[in-house]
Amino acid sequence: LVQEYSKILYHLWKKKNKQSFYSWKMDETYIKIKGRWHYLYRAIDADALTLDIWLRKKRDTQAAYAFLKRLYKQFCEPRVIVTDKAPSIGSAFKKLQHNGLYVKTEHR
Repeated sequence: LVQEYSKILYHLWKKKNKQSFYSWKMDETYIKIKGRWHYLYRAIDADALTLDIWLRKKRDTQAAYAFLKRLYKQFCEPRVIVTDKAPSIGSAFKKLQHNGLYVKTEHR
């Protein structure tokens, strides 16, 4: 069921959320699909609207990097990004900064 409607939902979200947002909350979780575990990356704006989702078989820097790069291309750089401090997301931020993206950072 998820696979059947995921493309439709993705295109609806993408159409609705074309503008840049002030603040994003980004996290990753895992879900079971047909008996196999997958990692779900998601980004939500300050109004609790889903910006994008990214379903991957692996939880690694490359998957988080691809998701962040995709968000950046679609929405540009937000002013604030709140994460769940997952190691893969932190590594992906460093890789994006190395490539000249996400130059503003503040650690708390």
